[in-house]
Amino acid sequence: MNQQVDKLRKFRLFVLKQISGLTSEQLNFIPPGYNNNIIWNMVHLVATTQALCYKRAGLPATISEKYIGPFLPGTKPDHFISEEEIAEVKELLVTTLDTLEIDLARNIFGKYTPSERIKEVYGIDIFTIEDAIAFLLYHDGFHSGYIISLIRLI
Repeated sequence: MNQQVDKLRKFRLFVLKQISGLTSEQLNFIPPGYNNNIIWNMVHLVATTQALCYKRAGLPATISEKYIGPFLPGTKPDHFISEEEIAEVKELLVTTLDTLEIDLARNIFGKYTPSERIKEVYGIDIFTIEDAIAFLLYHDGFHSGYIISLIRLI
């Protein structure tokens, strides 16, 4: 399982490298014809991990709700993300995976409930925490590509 978390970490470190040097205005910019921005996608990665791993297992999130609900599927940016929040999000991209790795070793995800929404949207069954992390590899990769596309539009 640690190998998969390491892969997630590499995706996120790649994203952080790609956005290095971008301003808060650039990270918050929504290109014409799009409905989100770079920073929304970054927070979405963190929010999805919390929702899919912790909340599905009946556990409390390990981060503030302000970084979960407004960034789940079906949402879009509703405010400018400040430089201070951007710094926190950059940190959360990695530290939440560190916490996930510790919690996996503690085996706290035993009461995992399947995600019917993912089955509806993607046709993928997610019955266990292992399934969730496998899905997150796809999900983080997808959004990493989306972030790279958005960088080219600013």
